[in-house]
Parts: sequence; C-alpha cells; structure tokens
Amino acid sequence: MMGRTIFIDPGRCIGCQACVSACRECDSHRGKSMIHLDYSDPGQSVASLPTVCMHCEDPVAPCAEVCPADAILVTADGVVQQADTTRCIGCANCVNACPFGVPKIDLQAKLQMKCNLCYDRTAYGLAPMCATVCPTGALFYGTLEELQAERPGVQVADSFAFGDVVVSTGVAMVVPADKVQWPVPGGLPVVEVNGVDVR
Repeated sequence: MMGRTIFIDPGRCIGCQACVSACRECDSHRGKSMIHLDYSDPGQSVASLPTVCMHCEDPVAPCAEVCPADAILVTADGVVQQADTTRCIGCANCVNACPFGVPKIDLQAKLQMKCNLCYDRTAYGLAPMCATVCPTGALFYGTLEELQAERPGVQVADSFAFGDVVVSTGVAMVVPADKVQWPVPGGLPVVEVNGVDVR
C-alpha cells in the first residue's frame, strides 16, 4: 500500500456529494467529476459509497495493462494516471478491464476519464480535492498510522478477490473489525448502517 493515500470509509458517507463537486474544480479536469457516488440500494436506503480509482498495484493496473495505445501510465509512486489525451483512442478496453468500474468514457471527446488521485496536488503533499471537503471523513487522506491514530481499532482492506484473482490496491477501504475477511470478496465493501448490513 502507498504511504499517503485515500482511505474510503463507507460507513461515514452521508451522500452529500461534496466530493463530487470538489472534484469538478480540480485543475486537471475542470468541470468533470472523476469521483462517482454510488447508492447501494436506491429507493430503499440512503447508504452511499464514494467510488474513486483504487490505483491497483498487483497485478499492475488492469486498465493500463489492456490499453492498446499505452495511454494509461503508472507513476513511480503507484498512482494510475488518467489516459493521456494525445494517446487515448477511446476504445473502452480500460472500462471493461477495471474490476471496480471506475474509468468512464467521455463519448463526445472519445477519451477515458478517471480519478488520478489529484496528482497535481498529491505530488506536492496536498490532499486530493475530494478528501479536503468531505465533512464526515468518509474520504480520508493520509497514512495508515494517521488514520489509526484518529480512529483507534480501525481495520482496512487493500486486497479484493474477484473469483480466483486477488487485486491489491494503493487505495484502501475501511471495513468493520468484526467482519474482516481477507481478501474482501468481489471488491465490494462491507457496509453497515445502524447495525444492518447493506451490501
């Protein structure tokens, strides 16, 4: 796992969309949000989950592996970049390869769009836009030690199983300590709202 990264804590998300709005203001993709807010059971529950790129480490990011134009680069510190607009051919291989469903294709521009961990900020020690505005700490940027100091006893997962394939990620998911199962099955978070499992 990367040193400083995003930790997603689904149990704290209130669906306010502050992260989505802040992402639109990022200098590298002004006007378009690279974070998606998913609702686990629309119409039945208000439980929501911010979905950001998990910055897969092992195997190397599936989106980058299948890109025929080598448009998706991975930085030395493990950040999986958004596709290079001069190379991306809009084929959507990355969309189909991502086990977390993160990359999206801008059909008008015929380009892949995804979270790049606000690399223009994080490369200089600043937190990503989404984490700076999250009022509940559902998106926490820092080290595991900093997270554990703020939230004693917290458990995180950075390995997710998809059938026989285990994907290790640079972004981690907070999971309830009494429901820890390694790796987390299917990449879906273990989410509890008022003591009820809403997976």
